[in-house]
Amino acid sequence: MIGFSAVVMWSALAVLTAASGAMPPFQLSAICFLIGSVIGLSAMMRDPTRFRAFKQPAKVWAFGLFGLFGYHFLYFTALRNAPAVEAGLIAYLWPLLIVVGSALLPGERLGWHHIAGALMGLAGTALILMRGAEGGFGGGNLLGYTAAGLCALTWSAYSLISRRFGATPTDVVAGFCLISAVLSAVCHLLLETTVWPDNSGQWLAVLGLGLGPVGLAFYAWDYGVKKGDIQVLGVASYAAPLLSTLILILFGHGRASIGIVVACLLITGGAFLAAKDLLKGNPSS
Repeated sequence: MIGFSAVVMWSALAVLTAASGAMPPFQLSAICFLIGSVIGLSAMMRDPTRFRAFKQPAKVWAFGLFGLFGYHFLYFTALRNAPAVEAGLIAYLWPLLIVVGSALLPGERLGWHHIAGALMGLAGTALILMRGAEGGFGGGNLLGYTAAGLCALTWSAYSLISRRFGATPTDVVAGFCLISAVLSAVCHLLLETTVWPDNSGQWLAVLGLGLGPVGLAFYAWDYGVKKGDIQVLGVASYAAPLLSTLILILFGHGRASIGIVVACLLITGGAFLAAKDLLKGNPSS
């Protein structure tokens, strides 16, 4: 349940990003990661011995920054340069990529349902790219769509490789967030023009991002995959693209259309098909 709460929070990532205004990606990342780090550091201050969790090899820190910093920079870039619904759906190909990728790990095999599910996900993505926001291929939003695709690859790779770091305590996530905030701030000062929210609603959206999808969700997911049933969490994550799309449309950041419905069904359905063995409780078949 703790791990699944991260999936629920991530479902609000797109709508909160869309509602946060025109703040550039690195600036938004810096603020959100800072809020996320304060959550973990505040909890650790009650027991200073927990700061020993920061004594980790360089590869652990590099891995955490690759996942958190890399994913969210690409995600914010995608939603700043493409329609929120379409970019969000492409970015949420990561559950499908995790299933297909895990089938290629030692001791596993790639079945027909993995291939069929992957093809369904690709078909949904192609439908989004072909319809575009302006009627042509990509609709003039190719940068946003490319960032969304890289976003899905980044988080799926991060999730698969994380199996090698199962003994790393969840407290280290606070350090990941803090360093990501510093890196984002430096990149912002060097590469971007500062843009602050125009109103209280946009400030609340930024705060909501830092507290939930770019804050508590990291700790919940890390704890869930290390302490809970990772197969159940994997299946639960396939609800993310559907929930995210419904929330975006509900809050007026996208329109329900036949193309979007079909794309959503293809991507979500492809993920469920690829996870057929998990749903049947027989992951080895």
